[in-house]
Amino acid sequence: MDYSKMIDHTILKPDASKAEVERLCREAIEYGFCSVCVNSSFVYYCAQLLKGSDVKVCTVVGFPLGAMSTEGKTAETLTAVNDGAQEIDMVVHIGMVKSREWEYVKQDIESVVEAAGGNAAVKVILETCLLTDEEKIRVCQIAKEAGAAFVKTSTGFSTGGATVHDVALMRKTVGPVMGVKASGGIRTLETAKKLTAAGADRLGTSSGVKIVKSQKAEEVKAERMKS
Repeated sequence: MDYSKMIDHTILKPDASKAEVERLCREAIEYGFCSVCVNSSFVYYCAQLLKGSDVKVCTVVGFPLGAMSTEGKTAETLTAVNDGAQEIDMVVHIGMVKSREWEYVKQDIESVVEAAGGNAAVKVILETCLLTDEEKIRVCQIAKEAGAAFVKTSTGFSTGGATVHDVALMRKTVGPVMGVKASGGIRTLETAKKLTAAGADRLGTSSGVKIVKSQKAEEVKAERMKS
């Protein structure tokens, strides 16, 4: 398994500089990552830096709380796609999930999917650490009904990140066709292995370089042991 092709190379911290974002893009090209994931103000900049490469530009919408209006999420999505975003990671309205306002939750997701059109795949961030298993299942079902391409565990800015339990539950709920992205706290190859074994087919992490280097080192060691 080539982990590099599964990694969304991520920098979402509030003090990320242009120099750090540029380095992120250069590393993504060098290591063959699937995408870079940045805040929306950097989308156009990344799109220019990555032009001609296979690396996609991913951005976040309604991040990190998910509590902004649907209209706000829609506008942010339209701007991001216009700037060159190819993937949109939106945060579900967690308060509405807790209120069991399922129609609101569905319309919120559908509006972002519609705004993205056929130009960008939408990933729905559940923020699993704040939800019950019942709520996780329901949001996954709604995200699938609303036309999202992925469900995603976490923002990385709340009380917890991706767990094997949550990834397995999400995979079981959405089935084999829809994507499952694990994010939050993925810092080692061992963690990446556990989460992909549980059903994740995309990994959001700022430790992508470390993970890929660890995988290559492991492969070299295995080859030496054979010879």
